[in-house]
Parts: sequence; structure tokens; C-alpha cells
Amino acid sequence: MLSGPSGSGKTHLAAAIANARIAAGNPALFMVVPDLLDHLRASYDAGENEIGFEAMFDQVRNAPLLLLDDIDAVSGTPWAREKLYQIVNHRYNAQLPTVFTCTVKPRQLDVRLATRLTEERLAAVYVLDGPGRGAYDQVGGMARERLAEMQFRDFDLAGANLRPEERESLQGAYRAAMAFAERPHGWLTLQGVNGCGKTHLAAAIANKALAGGTSVFFAVVPDLLDHLRASFAPANDAVYDELFERIRTAGLLILDDFGAQASSPWAQEKLYQIVNYRTVAGLPGVITTDRPTSDLATTHARVVARIADPGHGSIIYIEAPHYRLGRMAAPRPVPPQRRPR
Repeated sequence: MLSGPSGSGKTHLAAAIANARIAAGNPALFMVVPDLLDHLRASYDAGENEIGFEAMFDQVRNAPLLLLDDIDAVSGTPWAREKLYQIVNHRYNAQLPTVFTCTVKPRQLDVRLATRLTEERLAAVYVLDGPGRGAYDQVGGMARERLAEMQFRDFDLAGANLRPEERESLQGAYRAAMAFAERPHGWLTLQGVNGCGKTHLAAAIANKALAGGTSVFFAVVPDLLDHLRASFAPANDAVYDELFERIRTAGLLILDDFGAQASSPWAQEKLYQIVNYRTVAGLPGVITTDRPTSDLATTHARVVARIADPGHGSIIYIEAPHYRLGRMAAPRPVPPQRRPR
């Protein structure tokens, strides 16, 4: 068991173990746990020329060497927890060599897993202290490889068939994002229709921060809230606290697609706690949203009070339409008085 924060080297060491075994002529199976569970779900509907569920499940359970990365990233569904436990328990009973990585302390995992993974007779636990430089964490699918594809140099400032005011707003947002990336402070909110370039600019800022050694947490807000809800259970308080702390204290936080989530009182409170903590602590963040400020002020008044305060942040409205669909994806108008000057 290799335990430690994102960027501390856990996955690198696990992969090195797998490579060493393969170089010696021995098989090894390396799986990221959320991806493994997705493959297992998909195998229920496998065609006649594809590996079915039973064959795939047996392959994982009995691999000569199995490496499970991010074991604490499993979703909170009973099915997912049960499948993962069945794999771990089978390999525990059969004493098959297995490497696990997780960001939380092993005893903070589900109690059934924790008892297997910390059994002193069979298991060795190594804790890697301290975050790595430029550590990256995400919820919602923005993998590091995908993030790396969104650089400032790749951002299309010309656009096709843009009106002068649309091109001007796009260029203004680009300049604002560049300035923020050079000197991150407070909140930068990028507002506009889906596909106008908000996420690309947020990712470009994140890449600049990572290159400078700053840790980044990139969260798609609806997925983030689902993730927090899944970890927020009486038996999982430590897991919830660990995730919530990583989000609040990351060197740079990206909250993508803000406002797309259900605006329940619980969701409003969690998002406000994150935004308020980082505002008071002086930690920078970027928010993207396709919602007008007036709408956000109705459902997230306390958050808007923070991010729209000139002393703590700025809101940049992008008038450009969807990059590929153009005006077919009609933008939601933002009242002129709400647009930044």
C-alpha cells in the first residue's frame, strides 16, 4: 500500500514495480480503480467477440500481479464498493501479490478494505509525506493529458464569422486569463455560453500554474458535489474531510461549469464554504459558468458576493458563440448592467 497526496510519487512507484516485473518476463495488470469499475460495468453488455463480465472479473481477481491505482477514488454506489471488496478479499485470501495506491490514510478507507490492506501479517504500508511540486488533482474527467492539450498558444482568437463585439470580448477574456495566470490572485470568473472558450482558458491557467510548481485542483462542479455526497456518510467522515481539505487548500482551484448543479441548500452551503475559505485565505480560483450573474445571485447570493467583489475578483463575460455550433447554440443574454466594464 502506497499512501500519500496527489503528486507525491505513488503512481510512479507502482508503475515502476509493474515495469520491473514485465522486464523480467512476468505479467502485471495495472488498473486505475474508477476505470476498472467502468470496464466491469460495460462488460455486462459485451458482444460475442468481447470479454464478458465473468471472464474480466476473473482476470482481475487472479492476475499474477495486480496494481490498483487510486483505490480511494471508487464511487459510493453499493455495487462498486462490493465489486472492489470482492477483488481485494479474493486476493487477500489467496495471498496474491497486489499493489494499491490511495491519497487517504489506509485506515480511512471502507472498514472492510482497511482491515485487509493493513493486516500486518500480509501487508506493508508506506506513507509518502508532502505534496509534489505541481501536483494535479481532478474530479469530473479533466485528466492531466486532456488538460495539457488546452494551452494559451492553442486558443483561437480569430474565430469564424464573429461579430466585432464578439471578437473583442473573446480577446479581452484571453488577456484577462493571461494576466491572471501570470499573477494569480482572488477569483476570475469566465462567463458565457457553452463552447465559447471558458474551459480552455481555465485549463490554460491551470497549465501555467502547474508548470510553475503550483498544485491545481480542477473540479467540474456537478461531479464535485456528487463526489462529496458519496464520501459524506457516517462511516466515511475522514474520507470526506480529506477531500474537502484538498479542495479548499489547493494552490489553484478551478470550478468548471458552476451553476449547472442542482441548487439544493446542501450544495449551496458546500460551495460557499469552499469559496469563502479560499477568499479569506487569499487562495486564487477560476470559475466558469454559462449562467447570468443575476441567476447566480438568486441561487448562490453569498458566493456571488465574494467573486463579484472588486476587492476579491472579477467577472469576464465572453460574448462569442459556441466555437463549432456558432449561433445555433443561442447564448443566454446577460443584462448589460451585469457585464464588467
